[in-house]
Amino acid sequence: MWQARHVQALLQARYPGTQVDIHGLTTEGDRILDRALSEIGGKGLFTKELEVALAEGKADLAVHSLKDVPMELPPGFMLAAVLEREDPRDAFVSSQYAGLEAMPAGARVGTSSLRRAALIRRRFPALDVQPLRGNLDTRLAKLDRGEYGAIVLAAAGLKRLGLADRIRAIVPETASLPAAGQGALGIECLSARTDVAGWVQALAHPPTWAQVSAERMLSRLLGGSCRVPLAAHCVARPDGGLKLRACVASTDGTQLVEAERSCAGNDIDSAEALGREVADLLTAQGARALLPTPA
Repeated sequence: MWQARHVQALLQARYPGTQVDIHGLTTEGDRILDRALSEIGGKGLFTKELEVALAEGKADLAVHSLKDVPMELPPGFMLAAVLEREDPRDAFVSSQYAGLEAMPAGARVGTSSLRRAALIRRRFPALDVQPLRGNLDTRLAKLDRGEYGAIVLAAAGLKRLGLADRIRAIVPETASLPAAGQGALGIECLSARTDVAGWVQALAHPPTWAQVSAERMLSRLLGGSCRVPLAAHCVARPDGGLKLRACVASTDGTQLVEAERSCAGNDIDSAEALGREVADLLTAQGARALLPTPA
């Protein structure tokens, strides 16, 4: 809802004479909280109901956390804009410990992400990493009740909701590389709604759009979803080009392949080519052997 209101405010500021209404929906991913996302269907769980509303004309656009958007949209839908990225990193939240490295063997760490779980298990195998679902308030309440010694979640969500003071430490990328699209917001609309796409172009942030395009291309080629412990993070180089780091892990964290490459261009075509190159490097190292077998 914060994301929807944020886009509403941006649109109304850009087009003062326009009324922008929010049509609140609860997605399947919001409703099913007793199982890990990897067990119930992956990224489409957070977009399907919104896409139905678009198709039925009940909504003109949908606002998503980009990391929750499937790498390939259904026919008839398009990603109309990507907004400037918030902090893409993972945050360590705890009232007992200063960081993952300070937690004793057997201490319980909660996370909703298969990627975070696998990478934390790899770097800190003595910790007890357990699934943690629910909205942000629910997850923080479980931490505060002592059900977990710490939780790890996206820094962007905490910062957007005014909860940055709960962040005890930012998890270094050497311990938990971000997910593709993490920290970025995407606006989706029907492909036929060129009018809507034109309106929201004013909100787009080209550098972020290029960077997440590299990440999403790599993830698309490797079947990235909530069932795959895959991380990909693209940043701008000082010379104006792009650098993409990515890895694929086994769910238990015991196996990992990683790769990094740069390119001179910084447009979407260059970014997607970079994503393909890094995906090929990971594949050459055996990444596909770590991916789950399709059901």
